[in-house]
Amino acid sequence: MPESATDLQQEVARLEAQVEALSAELAETNQGVLALYAELDDNALRLREASDLKSRFLSYMSHEFRTPLSSIQSITRILQDRLDGPLTDEQQKQVQFIQSAAFELTEMVNDLLDLAKVEAGRVTISPAWFEMVDLFSALRGMFKPILQSDAVSLVFEEPRDVPRLYTDDKKLSQILRNFISNALKFTPRGEVRVSVQLAGDRVTFTVADTGIGIAAEHLDGLFQDFVQVDAPIQKRLRGTGLGLSLSRKLALLLGGGVAVESTLGQGSKFSVTLPVELPVDAG
Repeated sequence: MPESATDLQQEVARLEAQVEALSAELAETNQGVLALYAELDDNALRLREASDLKSRFLSYMSHEFRTPLSSIQSITRILQDRLDGPLTDEQQKQVQFIQSAAFELTEMVNDLLDLAKVEAGRVTISPAWFEMVDLFSALRGMFKPILQSDAVSLVFEEPRDVPRLYTDDKKLSQILRNFISNALKFTPRGEVRVSVQLAGDRVTFTVADTGIGIAAEHLDGLFQDFVQVDAPIQKRLRGTGLGLSLSRKLALLLGGGVAVESTLGQGSKFSVTLPVELPVDAG
């Protein structure tokens, strides 16, 4: 039986009311979405401002710390060169301790400054061709003055069948310095061994130690900012937690990556893998 005109009019009115209600609900939802976008934009702006402020603070403080550290290092060199007279054995040990502490603090300050530059996008990559033996020789000379104990040896394996690299050798050296410094810090006896291997068009540098090692549950977060292993065996050996994070970011800028393997009580292996030739558009 066909519906009457009145029934049709009522149905149309009902549908129109539903459409109006849906339209109103949609308009309200759109307003909520716009408000959410505005809030997200505002939060993003605040985050950028906070990040910029942090970067400026880190940069400023790092520069300020460098002056007294340079003075300390200069004084220790004068004392070790005996320019003001001979030192007793005990004084020599104390000067070596001061030199080692100043070196470690300088590395932390440099990491802070470089991290600020990376986060601000102000890092310049300057690639050039260089030989592996020259890089290892420079690193060997850099760490020789701070090797305090005969219980730990720092070994650089002779590079074999590894071609010249085209990358930023200063950034690569900084990554390896961080790895080596950490390895020496957490290796009370044994050795720290630095090696390099070629695999296709990429090279992998490995810093392996026979130190205290790291438990498996702590490995995932090692390369994050300000992360320190919260374990009793590491309590007395603390740093800023920046060196490994900075190393990861520098490796990414050089077109590569970092990795770690470790067994608690047996030692660790930190590695960085880079292309033999840095692409021209990298960095």
